[in-house]
Amino acid sequence: MNDALGSPQSALLLGGTSEIARATLRALIARRCRTVVLAGRDKASLDEAAAEARSEGATTVETIAFDAQDVAGQGRLVDEVFDRHGDIDLVLVAAGVLGDQEAVEKDPAAVGEIVTTNFTGPAAAMLACGNRLRRQGHGVLVVLSSVAGERTRRANFVYGSSKAGLDAFAQGLASSLVGSGARVLIVRPGFVRTRMTAGMSPAPMATTADEVAQVIVRGLEKGAEVVWAPPPLRWVMVVLRHLPRALFRRMPA
Repeated sequence: MNDALGSPQSALLLGGTSEIARATLRALIARRCRTVVLAGRDKASLDEAAAEARSEGATTVETIAFDAQDVAGQGRLVDEVFDRHGDIDLVLVAAGVLGDQEAVEKDPAAVGEIVTTNFTGPAAAMLACGNRLRRQGHGVLVVLSSVAGERTRRANFVYGSSKAGLDAFAQGLASSLVGSGARVLIVRPGFVRTRMTAGMSPAPMATTADEVAQVIVRGLEKGAEVVWAPPPLRWVMVVLRHLPRALFRRMPA
């Protein structure tokens, strides 16, 4: 259960080695989160994230194998975590890949892998988590979406469309949880300076993993349903969503 100040005391991170996930976890541990389950594919990176969590003050830290491509196994994995640890106050869904747009346009199978990693697999896990949060009567599911899903651009429409699907699914799941005591927080970052974007030219209003983490924490404290990182992106996207398509297509990639 959340503590007396409303801060989560336990967290499951799906995609627990991502820089945004780790930054968010540091912020949560600083607010008394003590039980942490880190799920991901790379064992060495998971072990590194687990050591960091312990050094920050988490007292119970577990790592488990998680592959977003294993759609059929998501429900089983989620049930195992909840059954083993009891109530989980917060689930952060941070799994995802950017992909090389130019390369994947020549490889339909690669498109399928990106969509499965960014949308299909996480959606299955989110549904399983939502059902467990509903049953326990409390908790929040934090979903890392992206402004790229707000209106897909020629330069990254594969990634953007996968995030658009994830975002829409999260919105519907949030509506299904109303009145249950559980809720969803959708996070829409812009360009974040991380390993995933290394070598790319930063877009306007670029941010960092630590700054996104602070936006998430503030959103949790306020009971928000959607947050943007940085927050002014909300108003930028209001404009971009309504630009005529011909004009939108002429914008720089």
